[in-house]
Amino acid sequence: MLRSLLLLFALGSSISAFAAQPNVIVILADDLGWSDTSLYGHTTYYQTPNVERLAKRGMTFTRAYSASPLCSPTRSALLTGQSPARTGITVPNCHVPQVVLQATTGKKAPPDQKAIQPDPPTRLKTEYRTIAETLKDAGYATAHFGKWHLGPEPYSPLQQGFDVDLPHTAGPGPAGSFVAPWKFANFKEKSPGEHIEDRMAAEAVTWIEQQKEKPFYLNYWMFSVHAPFDAKKANMEKHRGRIDPKDAQRSPTYAAMIESMDDAIGTLLDALDRLKLADNTIIIFTADNGGNMYNEIDGTTPTSNRPLRGGKATMFEGGTRVPCVVVWPGIATPGSRSDALVQSEDFYPTLLDGLQSSHLAPRDEHSASSANNASDSSKTSSAGEASSSSRGAMTATFDGSSILPALKGESLAGKATFQYFPHNPGVPDWLPPSVSVHRDDWKLIRIFHGGEKGAHRHLLFNLRDDLGEKNNLAAQKPEIVAEFDAMIETFLTDTKAVVPVPNPAFDPAKYHPELEGKPKPKAKTASKDEAVPALQGWKARECQAAVKNGILRLTNIGDAAFIGFAAGKHSGPTTAKFRIKAQAGASHFDWLANGNEGKAQRAEFTLKGGGWEEITVELPAKGPLGIVRLYLPMQEQPVEIDWIELTSKNGGKLTRTGF
Repeated sequence: MLRSLLLLFALGSSISAFAAQPNVIVILADDLGWSDTSLYGHTTYYQTPNVERLAKRGMTFTRAYSASPLCSPTRSALLTGQSPARTGITVPNCHVPQVVLQATTGKKAPPDQKAIQPDPPTRLKTEYRTIAETLKDAGYATAHFGKWHLGPEPYSPLQQGFDVDLPHTAGPGPAGSFVAPWKFANFKEKSPGEHIEDRMAAEAVTWIEQQKEKPFYLNYWMFSVHAPFDAKKANMEKHRGRIDPKDAQRSPTYAAMIESMDDAIGTLLDALDRLKLADNTIIIFTADNGGNMYNEIDGTTPTSNRPLRGGKATMFEGGTRVPCVVVWPGIATPGSRSDALVQSEDFYPTLLDGLQSSHLAPRDEHSASSANNASDSSKTSSAGEASSSSRGAMTATFDGSSILPALKGESLAGKATFQYFPHNPGVPDWLPPSVSVHRDDWKLIRIFHGGEKGAHRHLLFNLRDDLGEKNNLAAQKPEIVAEFDAMIETFLTDTKAVVPVPNPAFDPAKYHPELEGKPKPKAKTASKDEAVPALQGWKARECQAAVKNGILRLTNIGDAAFIGFAAGKHSGPTTAKFRIKAQAGASHFDWLANGNEGKAQRAEFTLKGGGWEEITVELPAKGPLGIVRLYLPMQEQPVEIDWIELTSKNGGKLTRTGF
């Protein structure tokens, strides 16, 4: 349901009137799956005692959903209360150099695909009014710590309502690694081997200690547990000794990463207790999407989302059902649980509902049609210098709704939630471009133009009886399909979503429906018995590789795709050159001196895009290069590489790979 809320701000009032207002902390974990904590009884390997501390202080939601199965769309939804269908942010591409502010209809697709995906924006526009801006105008101090991934300046946290932003990075993950040395431009470790999550939590606590005169809103968006997969060595060794080889969750690296994530939550809780702020602080803990089940670490996937199907980048439950705890003193009963449907878009309107005051007026709810006619708020300030005097009365349109009744123990029966993901990354359990709706026990997935003659195709599941989404009931329950698909159509219309369109180049002879949901095959180095052309010793990961006419063509590129090479004979400072054709974007080389067991070092580069270009990157290695990996910016279009050249300066050894 759409909500239109009139936010009235009295001008010139003293902020001291808000001293009794609750503080707000939003903890957003990155790629943390529903089964990755001890909240729901589906893990014995991962240990999250501090998440359990949170649960004892508030309400645990068993059916919480991210706005999207990927990170940036969910982040935008949490900040704005608006669906990715409305903002257009549907992929995690907000770190690329080119600035695109509006989603547009896609122009083409390969002949084996029935639909053309839309082209998404690359930034969260500053026209959207964020929860940070609303609370800042109501007298709150605001700060963002950790991952952002919604755009660099002038679209950074400092331009979206936050007074403070650390480490002020636009990248998709920690720069280089979790364990120092890091590669942030202007943020360095204080000690060798410092963990970025330890540092972020400590910085957040220091900032909290400084807020004595006004309430605060703290955005603590963790880097954990996104790639790259590394952790404190002692913790990895501890969890290595706890592995059950029969358990699908058996990566000691990932278990150690979860431990550091949980430790950071403990640091925040300890500070609130020490400062006697716990009884006046709202805490929202959730994740941006489901657990990663397509990368590889320690000889296995990072995690398993069982009993859910799928994971990050899929529209099944494993991609969007996430852990969630809300601590709200005086509202949520400590240690309680709720099976109410909640999603990322709900938190902004919920906070406004619960933080009503003379400056945050009660909600003025309107029908979906009137809310749809309300225009987005315009911001009049820049560089994060928002002032209530320059804003006056402003209107914010929400796609989420307040879950305050659920926090008070009431039911949200009949509520519908939507996830919009018009893309098809080649991960396990992938689907063609689709949108889903949940209501009560039912879930419908519409696959855009996936049926005959351009019609939509549908998957219908009763999650109460079939949590693993094994039985598609669409054929047996056509009346439910029709009802739920009508809700989807209304949702897409109300949000003005830019949707996939039929592909005029579709060729039925090239369509292979049996491959739907199957992970895209990884490239192999060809032998005399293999049909795949030789990759000259390079190996592809998280993408599909083929060689034609001497050009390496990489498709189905995930958010951690790379090609790697065992550069054992190279040592010391090395120059890497390559000729590439790809979309514009930031990426990097890394090298692991001790192979996969070593710690990666990084050298970054930027692609201009638009055609062939030659790139030169200096790798300041101090010893053997070991394994060299060329990472690729995530994109829908194929990447082509003509040649790669490595020149090491200790002896002038040269490796030039022409495909």
